[in-house]
Formats: sequence, C-alpha cells, structure tokens
Amino acid sequence: MLTATDLSMHFGGQTLFEQVDLQLNAGQRYGIVGANGAGKSTLLRILSGEEEPAGGTITRQRQARLGMLEQDHFQYDDLPILQVVMMGNAELWAAMVEKEEVLARADVHFDDVRYAELEDVVLRFDGYTLESRAGEILEGLGVPVAVHAQPLRVLSGGFKLRVLLAKALAAEPDMLFLDEPTNHLDILAIRWLEEFLGTYRGLAVCVSHDRRFLDAACTHILDVDYQRVTAYRGNYTAFESLKVEDRQRQEAEIDKRQREIDDHKAFIARFAAKATKARQANSHKKRLEKIELVALPRSSRRHPGFRFAQARPPGRVVLTVEDLEKAYGDKQVLQGVSLEVLRGDRLAIIGPNGVGKSTLLKIATGHLEADAGTSTWGHEAHVGYVPQDHAEALGDPEHTVMSCMWDACPEEGQGAVIGRLAAVLFSRDDCDKKVANLSGGEGARLLFSRIAARSPNVLVMDEPTNHLDLEGVEALADALLAYDGTLILVSHDRWLVDRVATRVVEIRADGMEDFRGTYAQFLDHAAHDHLDAEAVVQAARQERRDRRAQGA
Repeated sequence: MLTATDLSMHFGGQTLFEQVDLQLNAGQRYGIVGANGAGKSTLLRILSGEEEPAGGTITRQRQARLGMLEQDHFQYDDLPILQVVMMGNAELWAAMVEKEEVLARADVHFDDVRYAELEDVVLRFDGYTLESRAGEILEGLGVPVAVHAQPLRVLSGGFKLRVLLAKALAAEPDMLFLDEPTNHLDILAIRWLEEFLGTYRGLAVCVSHDRRFLDAACTHILDVDYQRVTAYRGNYTAFESLKVEDRQRQEAEIDKRQREIDDHKAFIARFAAKATKARQANSHKKRLEKIELVALPRSSRRHPGFRFAQARPPGRVVLTVEDLEKAYGDKQVLQGVSLEVLRGDRLAIIGPNGVGKSTLLKIATGHLEADAGTSTWGHEAHVGYVPQDHAEALGDPEHTVMSCMWDACPEEGQGAVIGRLAAVLFSRDDCDKKVANLSGGEGARLLFSRIAARSPNVLVMDEPTNHLDLEGVEALADALLAYDGTLILVSHDRWLVDRVATRVVEIRADGMEDFRGTYAQFLDHAAHDHLDAEAVVQAARQERRDRRAQGA
C-alpha cells in the first residue's frame, strides 16, 4: 500500500536517517518510536506526503484517501463541532454542500444533471449516515453530545484536538497518519481509539510515547534510531526484546570480523618476511582487504539528567485544603474537598476524568479561583508547578532557550546555565532556539530544568509525562524518587504513579478517600483502578447500565 525506497533526511547538518526501505501494508498498524529529535514526526510527515525527503522515493496506492491529525484548530473555531468532523471527508462534504446549493436554486433553475452527479458521490460515501457516524466518533472520544452543535471555540485546547482527531477518523481514509493521538485523551477515549484502530482495515501509522497504546494498538514498530528506521513485527513489548537481540547480533558480527582482521594481521606480521610463508601471507593480505568493518552508529536514545532538590525544607504541614468547591457552569467538579499534605509526602491524586483533579492543582497553585473553601500553603513552602500546558509556564515564546533558562537562575554565570541545559539534552546550538519553536518534549525538558534551578521544596505536577519520550519518563521517575521534597502528582501514567507515590488520594463524585501507601497497596483494597484501561471501561459500562435502570 505504501513503499519507501532509500529514504534519507537531514536537519541542520545532522543525519536523522538514511538508506530507509519500508513496505507498509493495509490492515496493519505501525507505531513509530524513538528519542525526541530522532525524526519520528519527520518520518510521519514524509510518509503522509506533507514533507519531502532529502533523498529517496515514496510510492502510495493510487487514489488512496489520506487522513491526518491536524494541529491547527484555529481555522475551525467558528464552525459547529459536528460540522468540523463531517468535513473530514473533503470530497463528500463538498458534494453535500453543493447539493444543498443546487436545491436552494431549484426555484430559479434546477440542474438535474449536476444534482445526480452529487447524489452519486453522497451515496458512494454513505453520506446520509455521516452525521450519525461523526456523532458516534465524538462521543467515543469523550466529546459530549450537548456541545456537538456549538462552535469549536467553546472547547478547551485538549478537547479541540479530540475534535480534530475525530475529523481524521470520520474521513474513513485508506491511510491514517496520527502524531501523538493519545495526548489529551483520557483512558476511556484511548481505549475507544484502540478499539477503533483494531477494526480499521486501512494502513495506520502513529507516532506515540504511550507504551500501553503501542502495545494495545500496534502490529508493527518502526524504530527510528542509529540513523536508520528498522521495522519490527509485533507490539512495543515484543520490539524491546527484538531490538536488544538485533543489536547483540550486529555487535557479535563486528566482533567476529575484528577477530578475523586481528588474526590476518598477526599472520602477515609474523610470516610476511619468510620466503616459505610468503604465498600464505599474501593470501591472508588479500582476504584482509575484502573484510569490511563498519562501526555501528550511536543510538539517539539518551536519558535527560533531571535532578530536583529543595533548598530548605518547609514546615510540617505543606498544604491545607478545606471544604473546597468549584463548578464550571452547571457542572460541579469539586465539592467539599478537604486535604492536608505533609512534608515528605509523595502524593498521587487519582480519579475518573472530570472529577476536578487538575482543577484542584490550579486552585492550590493560585491559577484558578475556588467557588468556596480555602487552600493555604504552609510555612516556607516554595512551589514548583508543572501545568499540562507548558507554554504558559515557559513565558515569552520569543525568548531563546538560553534566556528562558537564565531567567530562572539570574545569579548564575553563562557556563552554569549552559551546563544546566546540557544536562537535559540541549546542545550549544539549541540554546539559541526560540521557545516558540521547541517541540513538546523539548519544552517539557526546559520547564523541568527551570523549576529545578529554583530549588522548590514542593513539586506540583499535572500530567508531567505528556510529550516526554520513554527515556524521559524513566529519567523523571528516577529524579522524583531521589527528590527530598514533597510531591503532589496527577498522572494517567500507571507506571509512573506505581513507582513514585507513597500516598494516594482518590477523588470521586461522591467524595474522596485518602490512602497512605503505594499505588499497588491502594489497589488491594480499592474497588476501581482508575489508571487501568479495562477497569475504567468496565466501570463506565456499569455506570451506564445503572443510569438506564434508574431511568426505567
């Protein structure tokens, strides 16, 4: 369905990948993985035709319809949400719009030939069910029916991206290209997307840092590393072991060739001057010349050096929340929430989506007003806050990486600031990049480094693993485990929560539970695992059954 031949791509003098040959087939789902900056999104854009490679060719099936996850939602802000999704199939939508125009002019002149042509297009794409299909996709991605007729601008940035994802899926393309589709999705929406892709008959290619999604949704992994793109059959878990085995085989082959070279050189050095051995020495020399020893490229996977440390500890009680309430219009998200966070707690706040976890953090950090109740920081509490939207925390987008970092530690010299940036994988050239031009992963690394420079004794983190690659998530977990301060964390990443939390607060619509212990210990007595997709899906289904029973 799609063939890539001898692809190469370079950026700023750096080789992202070269000599790439791929055969991608319908009915298969390919996950693109690799370090931030390795070229994952670039490869996706090349495969989809959005970007031209430096070398090589892409051959796609003729007349294949392509679906892509757009990032610019502003062009649709004034359009009804349902209409935006229906516009996914451009040919069908254009035919439906023109058909209405033909009918509107019917009292003056009815173009029956053109009307018949448009009707054929509508029937070919099953256009009379488009509205219901678009609505089902929106619901599956967690966009409620109540807002489908409203303009896109009423939604938050995360939900706008859900609508754009729905638009790509509603197009029913032959080839589907998705860049980080699980960002801003809750567990129910991710599970719906996994099930959608599981029944999708076309070719799907996704860039993702979500290990669970890659395991559940992908039939193949495309690994962007060592300046190559290597295809592996199986999901991410299978890929991990296969890649290690593949590297070990290559290293063993190089070691074998090196031993052959050493043996030939030793023989030549020993016997080249002896007349009786000259013929054999010459034979060894010829064999030596035929051996090619190519060094393996270095892996692009690198672990950033995150390090958080408090300058001085706060008082015993770090945060006191009393009878907190917050509603958005008619939707009550927090009601009567009371909580006391103590020095040294590593607290994970969990619960179903929409119960107000992020809202609680925003109120606590002073970024949102509560409707009622109080939130008070304790003595000498100095907070480092990581919001979901990193842009608001990084400040002026026109600042360079260097100036943005220096603002957080103005008393330090240039060398020290460069050292801080180097620890989180920014090169000297990267220091001159504008903040506006950073990738999501680069923005996260810069923000973590800025926060660390201020030595807070309390870290408040809202979905901090968004945009991090897998190496970044591991490095963050290690840094949080080594942190000697207090942590308040909201995250859907079960692996991270299970690793770092020593206290779990579950917020529910009917109240909250405060459990002192690890997440695994919490699960031993809890009714629901809010970070496990299957458990969340089953709970949601039971809730719908209960509502129907009450309605009856």
